[in-house]
Order: sequence, then C-alpha cells, then structure tokens
Amino acid sequence: MFVHTSIRTSNMDRSIDFYTRLLGLKLVSRREIPQNNAEIAFLRDTQAKGATLELTFYRSQKKFIQADYENRLFDHLAFEVTDMKKTITAMRNENVTITDEPFKLSQTGSTIAFVEDPDGTLIELIERP
Repeated sequence: MFVHTSIRTSNMDRSIDFYTRLLGLKLVSRREIPQNNAEIAFLRDTQAKGATLELTFYRSQKKFIQADYENRLFDHLAFEVTDMKKTITAMRNENVTITDEPFKLSQTGSTIAFVEDPDGTLIELIERP
C-alpha cells in the first residue's frame, strides 16, 4: 500500500507556506524526529482522498551515509507493511540495501526502516501498531 511521498526542504516554514497557501494543501502534522535529527511536516490534498506529501528538513545534511543523497531534492517513497521483521528478512534474502535498521517512533509507536530500491531510491517501510 502506497503511503506518501517525501521531499527535502531547506526551510520548513517557507515550504509549508508555499504548499498550503499557493497549492491548497492542508497541514496535518509537524514534528521532530530526534532519531534522524530531522523535522517533518505532513500535508494532505483533501480532494485526493488522502494523497500526502511529507516535507523533511534534516538538521544535519549528512543524515544518510551515502554522499549522493546529500544533494537530492526527492527524499523517499513510503510503503506500509504488516510485518516489519518478515519484510526486512525477505529484503535481506534478496540482497536489498538496508540503510536504516527498523526502529520505533516514540510519538506514534510505529516501526520504520529504510531500504534502497535497485536504483538507490530510498524507500521507507512503516509498520503501524
């Protein structure tokens, strides 16, 4: 199940203003993710039945070890999974690069992990409680 699209921003307030005021998206939530030294904001198109854009601001632009992530404007795609352990095991069995091992978000109780697709596009896996 496709969950959301995320893009990086250099200024969270400016980006929220642009997407809400000029493009009509609604700010749904905004929070810090201390595990990633990041701030995120979720914006939703109320006419698109849940289509969601995540804006991500990394306080340290070296969030991901791979240097090629440094200058990307597109951050990641996200997919909900029902069993994180099973999914990660299957990915390991297929030699998928796992960039961030699963960890639990204290705010939501969700478990997330990050992997790469064959072209290096970052994919977030989300298991909700």
